[in-house]
Amino acid sequence: MIKTIAFDLGGVIITIDQSQAVSRFKEIGAVDVEQWLNPYMQTGIFGDLEHGLITAEDFRVELSKLIGKEVTAEQCAYAWQGYAKDVPMRNLEKVKRLRQHGYRVVLLSNTNPYMMQWAMSPQFDGQGHTLADYFDHCYLSYELKMMKPSEEIFRHVLMQEKTFPHEILFVDDGPRNVAAASQIGFCTFCPVNGADWTEEIDQFLV
Repeated sequence: MIKTIAFDLGGVIITIDQSQAVSRFKEIGAVDVEQWLNPYMQTGIFGDLEHGLITAEDFRVELSKLIGKEVTAEQCAYAWQGYAKDVPMRNLEKVKRLRQHGYRVVLLSNTNPYMMQWAMSPQFDGQGHTLADYFDHCYLSYELKMMKPSEEIFRHVLMQEKTFPHEILFVDDGPRNVAAASQIGFCTFCPVNGADWTEEIDQFLV
């Protein structure tokens, strides 16, 4: 029986637009940004930021060096937040209903301080609520210094939640992440970025 549902952020709770993020990074001067950004995992200083290996300020300094001119923290936030295309209220309403029905609902996301600057603000849902208002707990890669699809981050969630793998439903749009969770014994669901999964998820909860 499923007791805990762990949601990814980008591609599940919010709809992401990688092309918009790429365009914004190019706008601030990072012309070769595609080599470090992909839909599911970043590399170079972009990956280091999401892995918690460098701080937001470290990232700003290193990006400035790559670009060859000084960029501000505001410009970094503007570019990173280009990933956020839409925050469908249907998804947030479903999360609220799942909690009301007794499920423990957590977030498990590869993300970074610039994205969370927006997500953890009252601007997140346009109604004065932050991302954290919708979840029992948020497991964030840069805080944990672990990233999906590593086994350690899934083991960490199990330990913190004090539950068994078969009692967690992991919902992520990344096939590699879902495959890694499945190998540990998690129940998994892999909707496509932007899809309406709010009814389909119920089949995993019976």
